[in-house]
Amino acid sequence: MCLAIPSKIIEINNLMAMVDVMGARRQVSLMLLPEKVEVGDFVLVHAGFAIQKVRKEVARDSLDLLNEMVRRLEGEDGEGPNPERQDPPNRSGT
Repeated sequence: MCLAIPSKIIEINNLMAMVDVMGARRQVSLMLLPEKVEVGDFVLVHAGFAIQKVRKEVARDSLDLLNEMVRRLEGEDGEGPNPERQDPPNRSGT
């Protein structure tokens, strides 16, 4: 399964952009985008490439959902995995 993360463009230099996602910054390529983007726009980033421009509201909703998933996996107190979460069975036979 692949997951594209919504990221905010904070700087553009030719076909490269610096993006910010949840405080983490990284360089991504803009060469696969079918449309023009500007600083402040949100894009979906996968494997180092911005692959699609998304509306700010859609990006925020997606990031809120990702944050909620992390909170649930860590448990409400942030002290580790939620004891009610069951890990998938070990399919390697060990």
